[in-house]
Amino acid sequence: MTNQLKTAQNRPLHRCGWVSNDPIYLAYHDNEWGVPELDSRALFAKLCLDGQQAGLSWLTILKKQQNFERAFHQFDPEKIATMGPTDVERLMYDSGIIRNKLKIESVVKNAKGYLAIEETQSFSEFIWQFTGGRTVINAWDNFKQAPTSTDASKAMSKALKKYGFNFVGETICYAFMQAVGMVNDHEVGCHCYQRTCDLAIK
Repeated sequence: MTNQLKTAQNRPLHRCGWVSNDPIYLAYHDNEWGVPELDSRALFAKLCLDGQQAGLSWLTILKKQQNFERAFHQFDPEKIATMGPTDVERLMYDSGIIRNKLKIESVVKNAKGYLAIEETQSFSEFIWQFTGGRTVINAWDNFKQAPTSTDASKAMSKALKKYGFNFVGETICYAFMQAVGMVNDHEVGCHCYQRTCDLAIK
């Protein structure tokens, strides 16, 4: 099975069913997905990358992540916010990223929204308010049991859009919440489940 690996004791190491056997995907699942992230800049970068995924596979974005970081000043909101139409047109010829004008422009809009939020509170505080500042720990036997959106992701989407964010629909927001550990949706049989439970913000 693609989501299993033999351990040193020759017992199968179970992973969530959505993971393929691609090394990049395996590393992301094992080391990042579901681990609580509290750094504002890191949260901003992840949200922007999730928006780039719309209509594509997450693996496609992971493989281009370094290119996105290069193209968007390592996701420094202050630098991104100064980017204009000329920069957008230039990036439309960058084969290392997703050459979709609306998606490129969305990163600039998101940076401006980020800076607006930071005028009154940290972006991390803003984001984590939607789960009350803690990790929601679920207990799914199969990843297909997890929802694609929740009341919290709908509220987050609505609030972000008020600040001008794009590509932050309720489904993207829920995927983001799963990824940054606001929600623990690892399958209970996954070898990462207990570790992410232990790391959960409580």
